[in-house]
Amino acid sequence: MLSRTVFRAARPCCRLYSSTTGTGTAPPLLLKIRKDLKTAMQDKDKNKLNVLRALLSQSLNASKTNSPIVTDMQMLALVRKNAAASKQAAAEFVEAGRQDLADKETEQVRVMEEYIGEVKTVGEEEIRTVVGGVVEGLRKEAGEKKVQMGEVLKKVFSKEVLGERNVERADVARIVKELLA
Repeated sequence: MLSRTVFRAARPCCRLYSSTTGTGTAPPLLLKIRKDLKTAMQDKDKNKLNVLRALLSQSLNASKTNSPIVTDMQMLALVRKNAAASKQAAAEFVEAGRQDLADKETEQVRVMEEYIGEVKTVGEEEIRTVVGGVVEGLRKEAGEKKVQMGEVLKKVFSKEVLGERNVERADVARIVKELLA
């Protein structure tokens, strides 16, 4: 026989790589900001461009943490936080006598407020009716026991009640506290 080593032919092999870990899509507000970034670039609107880049940067940084931005309400909270910081900075610039910088900050606030108005949230009356119904139901179940705020909030934010809708958690907590008092 031949004393030749036999080499095994290399088989084609496919490996699948994925660079994303998220399973869902981006919130609609974030998609709108990305689209508006392109138009701001085309229009050469420096102020709007800077604001949108900052928001996208913060959203990207948040996606690398344990609590990424996955809903419109989380993105709205980020925009509101930035708007509040810009308002405070504008007030400090006015105190320091720097009207030019204060004007720049108020323009940034104006751009952010456009996006704050984009997300439709549940109204206070509707929240009151939903929370009132949940409180009454829990009071009937509890009987003589006092209904706890945590129980009410857990039930209100469940998927069946308000879980999928855009609602401010602070408003709901305030209304629950009023109704339980």
